[in-house]
Amino acid sequence: MPECTGANAGFRPLGRRRIDTAFDGGNVTSDGGALFVREVDEKFDVSRRIAECLVDPRRQASCEHTCRDLVRQRIVALALGYEDLNDHDTLRNDQLIQTAVGRDRRLACRTTLGRFERRVIDEEAARRLQDLLVELSIEEHAEPPERVVLDFDATDDVVHGQQEGRAFNTFYDAYIFLPLYVFCGPHPLVAWLRPGSDGAAEGVEEWLRWLTERLRAAWPDVEIVFRGDSGFAKPSIYRSCEELGVEYVIGISKNPVLLRKSKTWMEEAETAAAEAEDGKARVFGAFDYSASTWKRDRRIVAKAEHNNKGANPRFVVTSLGDEPQALYEQIYCARGDMENRIKEQQLDLFADRTSSQKWWTNQLRLLYSTFAYALLERLRRHFLGGSELARAYVGTIRLKLLKIGGIVRRNTRRVVLELSSAYPLQPMFHRVLRRFASA
Repeated sequence: MPECTGANAGFRPLGRRRIDTAFDGGNVTSDGGALFVREVDEKFDVSRRIAECLVDPRRQASCEHTCRDLVRQRIVALALGYEDLNDHDTLRNDQLIQTAVGRDRRLACRTTLGRFERRVIDEEAARRLQDLLVELSIEEHAEPPERVVLDFDATDDVVHGQQEGRAFNTFYDAYIFLPLYVFCGPHPLVAWLRPGSDGAAEGVEEWLRWLTERLRAAWPDVEIVFRGDSGFAKPSIYRSCEELGVEYVIGISKNPVLLRKSKTWMEEAETAAAEAEDGKARVFGAFDYSASTWKRDRRIVAKAEHNNKGANPRFVVTSLGDEPQALYEQIYCARGDMENRIKEQQLDLFADRTSSQKWWTNQLRLLYSTFAYALLERLRRHFLGGSELARAYVGTIRLKLLKIGGIVRRNTRRVVLELSSAYPLQPMFHRVLRRFASA
């Protein structure tokens, strides 16, 4: 690492004092809150259960780093904002991150981690990890819920190499993967990598059937609702829902027939908008409709909206009988929160760091990001309630709670973490720590 001294740093002096810099501070960490991630992992036993899903072909007697250590090292690093394997060549020496992983010596380097990721994952292991996501979600419910809403969505993962399964997608105008996500509220149930050539709804029927069987095995009387945007408006998905006894509310693209059937409501909305101070108005209605590819009528809920930009009609196909406005605004529009969860994973937890040439390695990296999200969601849900971070994005939680400067002192008897005296959220830090102590 190149030295950075006063002679070449380029910092302006402070009055008559020059400013010298060097990376020689010793055991100083910028991740003073990393132990919170470890505590959540210990409480919910996540990294050990992940390790049990993987296939570790190494001769265990010769391994310096256990499967669980390597899994936890990667997930802790992702939670702390370190997305690249390259970061671990220096992170491995951070004594606080060593402590967060549960070791008292140097962690694995990037080569060891990369070799491990290429060898321990296949389709069966990936399916076991998906099942673990569902199990973790079920455990979050103290009582069987009356209804669960499954949010399905796809997102683009742009790639820049020769990864297996990459494909050019004309809609996104890029080479991509197109992973499928399924959430139940804030809890991820599925994070499945798919080729970029797939459509948004590819394989959804299979996942819906599996999730329905899995959830009803835990909660026999639960009502399940499928929710998705117009990318999932396929007759095969409607039929699957109906065969499985699953309710659905799915966006559907407008067409001349839908526009004609909702014409009266659009005229009412236009008249109301002209009289409104803000120039906006909405009218809701419902009717039965059957497309040429359907074998039966289905209920359509229409939102007839008019604003200062003109008409803005929207339609939803549903099996639910709720009042049209409540169904659209309170049930269908709530799916927007799932998009925030996907953004948290891609922007804050680097779910799009799928740069390995191997398909299943990239699937594992997508799942690492999802499990890192699951840990931070449990930190937010169980220990940050009532604080200013109770509803914060994981990136904000990292910035305000995990990224704290401090000095680490370690000897044979104890580890001492001397955090920055200028840290502005000390009362919240201590409050969260007390909650862990009493949990």
